[in-house]
Amino acid sequence: MKKTDLSTYDNSRYNPGGNALKRFFWYFCNHLIFTHGLFPLSGLKIALLRFFGAKIGKAVNIKPSVNIKYPWNLEIGNHTWIGEGVWIDNLVKVTIGEHCCLSQGALLLTGNHNFKKESFDLITKEIKLHEGVWIGAKAIVCPGVTCFSHSILTVGSVTTQDMEESGIYQGNPAVKVRARVFEN
Repeated sequence: MKKTDLSTYDNSRYNPGGNALKRFFWYFCNHLIFTHGLFPLSGLKIALLRFFGAKIGKAVNIKPSVNIKYPWNLEIGNHTWIGEGVWIDNLVKVTIGEHCCLSQGALLLTGNHNFKKESFDLITKEIKLHEGVWIGAKAIVCPGVTCFSHSILTVGSVTTQDMEESGIYQGNPAVKVRARVFEN
């Protein structure tokens, strides 16, 4: 019987972008300024993200204790909110549109492992959140998912599939439970 053999794991095909020195400095910047709860100033965080290569729109709000893996793999549109404890694990590109909300503790996860291989190979896929998407508190968006315009992933839900425009998704795995309708 075959078994997982992590001693054969080879991540050499993966390139996170940036160079080793840039990744080194980002690691400390992320730890000291972003994941630390003592720096509530969103403007400083946005300036640092831009310095490290992120594309950030205007009027973006980033709360304390946010963890961002690689800013050069991040694009955020105008008027988007990133809540406390959000983890953007962007091994590859994550695109967040305008007027999106990532609530407390949400996780955008671009990496996984191939459990069918003894070597447990890394698998990466981009995530795209279109305009007006809301990812609820403690919800998880898995690799390769596109959340189309104004879709919602409710609190604690996990989506492994694309979410339709204006759909409200709930559960693990998340399923569409109804349409999002705006009141006048």
